[in-house]
Amino acid sequence: MARFSFKADRPVDSYHTSDILFIISVLLLWGLGIFTLYVCTPYTGERLFGDRYYFVTRQLVWSGVGFVLLVFFATVNMKLIQKLLPFIVLGTFLLCLMSFIPGIGSNRKGASRWIYVAGLFTIQPSEFAKFAVVLFLANLFCKQRNEGRRDFYYPLAGLFVFVTVIFLQKDFSTGVFIFLVGCMMFFVCGARMTWFLPLMLLALPSIVLMVSIEPYRLNRVIAFLHPEEFAMTSGYQEMASKRAITAGGFWGNGVGEGLSEVFKIPELQTDYIFAGWADSMGLVGVTAYFILLLFFTWRGVQIALTCESAFAAYVSFGCVSMIALQSLLNCAVVCGAAPTTGMPLPFFSSGGSSLVVTFCMCGFIINASHAPPDDGYRDMKVLAV
Repeated sequence: MARFSFKADRPVDSYHTSDILFIISVLLLWGLGIFTLYVCTPYTGERLFGDRYYFVTRQLVWSGVGFVLLVFFATVNMKLIQKLLPFIVLGTFLLCLMSFIPGIGSNRKGASRWIYVAGLFTIQPSEFAKFAVVLFLANLFCKQRNEGRRDFYYPLAGLFVFVTVIFLQKDFSTGVFIFLVGCMMFFVCGARMTWFLPLMLLALPSIVLMVSIEPYRLNRVIAFLHPEEFAMTSGYQEMASKRAITAGGFWGNGVGEGLSEVFKIPELQTDYIFAGWADSMGLVGVTAYFILLLFFTWRGVQIALTCESAFAAYVSFGCVSMIALQSLLNCAVVCGAAPTTGMPLPFFSSGGSSLVVTFCMCGFIINASHAPPDDGYRDMKVLAV
């Protein structure tokens, strides 16, 4: 298979090359995301900011930051990443706590999910927590594997700490999503289903309780079950999104004034941007997107399965799972197959934090594709799948 190398940082006999097919899939997903914002957000940008291409320009600026971090995580020595890991994890956790500090944290609609940076822009710490949790769990699993033991209590405690802080930010969907991906990492690293059975029996009623005690969460679930009854209130975005998808037909409406249904979706540039892609490109474009997402996932999982570094394999699997499952979840919400979650579509939704973290994850996966064997590699499958 054709491969490409970013950097030769080790002896030739242990040198591997980066997976160029994965790199191509990343660039294609990013390019489609920029194109979708260009096509679907001029009306919203003009109405809110007096600039038709406000969201495209903003996304390109964040893309520049993201590409720099992608190159960093794709080229830096894997051992250096492990040395920096305590600073990354602790720094991310402190950022999550800073969202509760008045004057630093930004409270919107009762949720403390953002923090101001130099008064110029905001970032969402829970997005960075996705990458930090994957790194944290992978590092502990790698150490335990090297020591020949399986003690899942410390990883589980760390996962709970992050998820609890995110819950306190009123970011319920992200907290549950991180917890589920974390559980997936436990399983591929050797945890048995019976080990999690008591935990699941406690987690399910806890989730139901947390949904019930917050009216807006409960309203989202009710609107999902009975969308027609809430077509002009909490279910408006879902109904408008369905109309936009239907209006796209087989070939789509292309660009320009034909996207009349897209302009009726509130906050189109964030969680419901996929409706814009479906309206403009139709069933053909939707099919092409899912084929590309499947290709991206396949290459990422293949890298994780064939990687000769235990740490890199664990992180790669977690990162691919984060991006792929979040993409599917967002599309399910837009199509009305799942309740509204407020989670962005990777590469597509306008938002600096999500885009930068996605690039960081992709950069690490690229690094894993050419990572040399580490001390935890024993000529056996690293992932327990």
